[in-house]
Amino acid sequence: MQGTIPATPPATISASAPWPNPRRPLVAILRGVRPDEADGIVDALVEEGFELIEIPLNSPDPFRSIASAAARHGGAVLIGAGTVLTVPDVDRLAEAGGRLLVSPNVDPAVLARAGAHGMVTMPGVLTPTEALLALRCGASALKFFPASVLGPAGIAAIRAVLPADAVIGAVGGVGDESFGAYAAAGIRTFGLGSSLYRPGDDAGTVRRNARRTLAAYDAAFPAGA
Repeated sequence: MQGTIPATPPATISASAPWPNPRRPLVAILRGVRPDEADGIVDALVEEGFELIEIPLNSPDPFRSIASAAARHGGAVLIGAGTVLTVPDVDRLAEAGGRLLVSPNVDPAVLARAGAHGMVTMPGVLTPTEALLALRCGASALKFFPASVLGPAGIAAIRAVLPADAVIGAVGGVGDESFGAYAAAGIRTFGLGSSLYRPGDDAGTVRRNARRTLAAYDAAFPAGA
């Protein structure tokens, strides 16, 4: 008996909400943050100018941290979760008030449920096949991960076969020192993890990291350029 070819996602799949238009399209990734420290750290990031905050689900009690952050800043800042792998986790994220869903992979069922909740989605991709599938599933943006494997030139090469309006983000091994190289390749959206926050960092450390990061970003991407 011949194997069957998996069906492609239906054309009627729920599209995610459009990618927002923040002043700086930088997603702060707080992997490992605890609920007792999350408020101070998120406050510091928002006060410094970050408008997109991701708390990965492999952090301690992540939905508690997300719910608190969303209650404090959800009206003005996009708060959500990373490492979202299942449909039940999408529902829990919605219950917590999260509006941003980031995943390391492309799961049509996860993206469909997120779209039904009106979330902004950013699934992880590494190849043209994955990138095009994610867009067909209604993704708001693409997370090229780990970006350090492809580098700016690799991501730019794949971008050439994607729709011109696709939002391309680089995540994984990206930091202040690499903004210039990505800028030269036309990539301006990033997810930033350890360069902003490592488990154990306090709010003051995160604030200093945020200021350094935003200064480097502004230097690489001058306003109006």
